[in-house]
Amino acid sequence: MKNFAKLLGLTLALSALIFSGCKKKPVRDASTLPATGSSSTIDPNAVALTEDPNTTLAPRTEDKPVNENQSVVDAVYFALDRAAVAAPERPKLDAALKWLGANPEKSLVLVGHCDWRGTAEYNLGLGDRRANAVKRYLESLGADPKRLETLSKGSTDAKQAGGEAEWQKDRRVDFVELKRQ
Repeated sequence: MKNFAKLLGLTLALSALIFSGCKKKPVRDASTLPATGSSSTIDPNAVALTEDPNTTLAPRTEDKPVNENQSVVDAVYFALDRAAVAAPERPKLDAALKWLGANPEKSLVLVGHCDWRGTAEYNLGLGDRRANAVKRYLESLGADPKRLETLSKGSTDAKQAGGEAEWQKDRRVDFVELKRQ
């Protein structure tokens, strides 16, 4: 019983020491608070933005994502939660190799994408594995690794609406020409 009392006392003393060492939030006085009410100043040169009634936005009629328009060859598609290049997709890699051969001064960025399912971290990793699988395959065909870079976008451009047919379009690697400055 004496040991329990000593242990309890020691625990309480350590708790008090720990909590008393925590930094308290400083209290702001009225002089440091921002001004409110009618005494605030307004920039007389500020320009108000208004909607122009003569301007219209045309809806996109293309079925492709905006970034896919930059792809120089057809995208390579993947199965759900897979990073291996399927046999039916390999002719697209041959086309990418031909593009590299026809454009020896240019390089490609292999951009890996995922559908929206999974965590952001997992999808970034899966997009990276997909892009690197395509890179390794192109290198095995003889592509110069210095002309290939990888990038994972994960699920940042993925569509959540629709079903499996729409989500399949998000599981891909795009071939984007690297523009050097």
